Amino acid sequence: MSTLAGKNILITGGAVRLGAAMARAVAAAGGNLLIHYNDSKNDATALQAELQASGATAHLLQADLNDAQQASQLIPQASQYGKLFALVNSAAIFEDLKLQDTDLAAWQRHLEINLTAPFLLSQAFWRAAGGAPGRIVNMLDWRASRPGPDHLPYTVSKVGLAGLTRSLAAAMAPNITVNAIALGAILPPSDGAGAEGILENVPAGRWATLDEVSQTLLFLLAGPSYITGEIIHLDGGRHLV
Repeated sequence: MSTLAGKNILITGGAVRLGAAMARAVAAAGGNLLIHYNDSKNDATALQAELQASGATAHLLQADLNDAQQASQLIPQASQYGKLFALVNSAAIFEDLKLQDTDLAAWQRHLEINLTAPFLLSQAFWRAAGGAPGRIVNMLDWRASRPGPDHLPYTVSKVGLAGLTRSLAAAMAPNITVNAIALGAILPPSDGAGAEGILENVPAGRWATLDEVSQTLLFLLAGPSYITGEIIHLDGGRHLV
């Protein structure tokens, strides 16, 4: 794979959980981090200090992605630190809502953060690139391939993001690649739901490691530029069952 040394990479939701793990992986590969956060200022500041202590470059950007205007301004804010090479759309909300529990506010909240914000960010990234090479990686969920009645607005938003990934790959070719990683059992649910039973339908029979997520991300960021419009399922085969 090519190196990420000196390349600016924006990760939304990059201050906590999976986003922070990916930020550490990008920093270890030599990339310069633009770490977006909303409410996690303390976590973002601590991560920035950690990365800077290791010799990496890390800048923080705050924005509420539920606000379309703030989402639209995030790329221009990131660009003040130099030209962006990559955008990782990782920020998302994940609420355990079934049909009977989903009101219009919850529906719109999931679509705004999980789908509309990635669209606005990707469009702004493409325009800012001005024809230069670049990469976009969207974080999906295995549910996008097999939508069911659970986590209804979340699942629908990820189905939309899967479609957006393929559409943007065609629209932004040949200079910008757009791919996605569809995750399975990586970390216990952020909504506090129990983790018991999660592995019952996972053919691999185990949880993924954060290192496996990082390896997949780095492959899409620094690997072959001939791969675009691809959705890699990092779910232990969960989408097959």
